Amino acid sequence: MSSFNRLQSGTAAFMAFALGAGTVAPLVWSAPTFAQSATFTDVPANYWANPFITELARRDIIAGFPDSTFRPDQPVTRAQFAAIVRNAFEKAPERNAVNFGDVPSNYWAYSAIQEAYRTGFMSGYPGSRFQPEQNIPREQVLVSLASGLDFTATSDSNLTQYYNDAASISGYARSPIAAATQRAIVVNYPNVQFLNPTRPATRADVAAFIYQALANSGQVAAINSSYIVGQATQPTTPTTPQAVRIPTGTAIPVRYDQAERILVTKEETAPLTLTVAQNVVTREGTVLIPAGTQVVGELRPAEGGSQFYAQELVLSGGQRSKISATSEVITKTERIRKGVNVGNVVKNAALGAAAAAAISAVTGDRAIATEEVLGGAGIGTLVGLFLGRNSVDLIAIDPDTDLPLTLTSDLTIPQTANR
Repeated sequence: MSSFNRLQSGTAAFMAFALGAGTVAPLVWSAPTFAQSATFTDVPANYWANPFITELARRDIIAGFPDSTFRPDQPVTRAQFAAIVRNAFEKAPERNAVNFGDVPSNYWAYSAIQEAYRTGFMSGYPGSRFQPEQNIPREQVLVSLASGLDFTATSDSNLTQYYNDAASISGYARSPIAAATQRAIVVNYPNVQFLNPTRPATRADVAAFIYQALANSGQVAAINSSYIVGQATQPTTPTTPQAVRIPTGTAIPVRYDQAERILVTKEETAPLTLTVAQNVVTREGTVLIPAGTQVVGELRPAEGGSQFYAQELVLSGGQRSKISATSEVITKTERIRKGVNVGNVVKNAALGAAAAAAISAVTGDRAIATEEVLGGAGIGTLVGLFLGRNSVDLIAIDPDTDLPLTLTSDLTIPQTANR
């Protein structure tokens, strides 16, 4: 049995997934401690390969694309898989390299293909061809792992006891797949009893197979999945839901969808409801505060500027929890002068009631709509405070950059609220 080390950090092992003409390399993103982990918009929590993809991403083994997708159903080519193998496993060469006629020396995966061949993970086709752009079938991925990692099957292996489509497995692949099956490397979705051996392997398939190879060597924890062939799914014991504690100092990313900017005076307090922009999770990937949770609070005067104070979380199911968190103090200002075009000032902006009154008084425009005012507050009674001024300085807040929150005390949330 050959020895192999942990998959390399960063995107090394899966960088090959996005290499090649006309494609984009995955985005490298490391999650801060007890904050957001790498999540993908197209890999929801109930997606069959989510545990494999999430755990590999949490360990900085894989990454997605710049648009925050993982594209789990995209097929993997033989060249891409060769690059994955080279970065995933350390093994001494066992045979000399060969020159494949369809892999020129300037081909992006030339060295990866050479190494995958030398270490016994992959072979070519008759006529000294490798077919690097061919989508690799699922059975070839399993043969590659079994061959490169020196797996052997026991003499009593019978593929028909595992797969209803065992007859579709190619002759050369039967013994290696039996060996991989006995080591719980094979993951079949949507039906664990169907291998679909000739179907092109997807990025999700390869993530699952690679993870299981690591689990077989004890390098990662076993995942309890009903799609792992030969694994008896461990029953879970119902437990009484318990509250989880999120410590002081945890970052909470937020957004404000109603306006591109917010204007308030330095002296006013204005109600404001934000939205959690990304899941807040533990190191183990447990979601503590789901994306989409509302954060109810208010902007308050603070140190010559304005600061958001969070008061309550409202989860999608209606559960509410008290929260103590603040943004940084925002001191950026925008000067509103007499004669300015009010339409340009209020365009895509939310206004505190005092800010709306100040704009109305300084510009002489009394037609500011109440829907532009935070909380819908009336501004008529406040206008007199600013009459006679030729200008006023307002705090200008960019919600995308100025309002990320930090817990100022521990936050306790019932786990059932996050499911």
